[in-house]
Amino acid sequence: MSMQEYLIIFIGCLITMLICRVVPILALKGRELPERVSHALGLIPPAAFAALVANDLLSPTMFEQGLWPGLMPLVAALCTFVVGYKTKSLVWCIVVGVGSYALMMFFL
Repeated sequence: MSMQEYLIIFIGCLITMLICRVVPILALKGRELPERVSHALGLIPPAAFAALVANDLLSPTMFEQGLWPGLMPLVAALCTFVVGYKTKSLVWCIVVGVGSYALMMFFL
């Protein structure tokens, strides 16, 4: 690829990025969003986090080494979910998630 082709691609990406990121901010500056839109935008971070977690927990090759090694991350996630639901504490979620997975790995 020549330098001229690279610059064309780079400038195209830069313009696209600016249009997608800067124009909405400038267009919405000083305006109040409807409540439903604000609520929908508030759901984006949890949805992105759930997608990342699901990608790590569920894979097409998760049961290649056997049933129990494939289920260990799911069991640890279930323990973490129960603790998180009951305590609403990030610290306890981390402790239980890492601890339960470590215990299952140790006794395997």
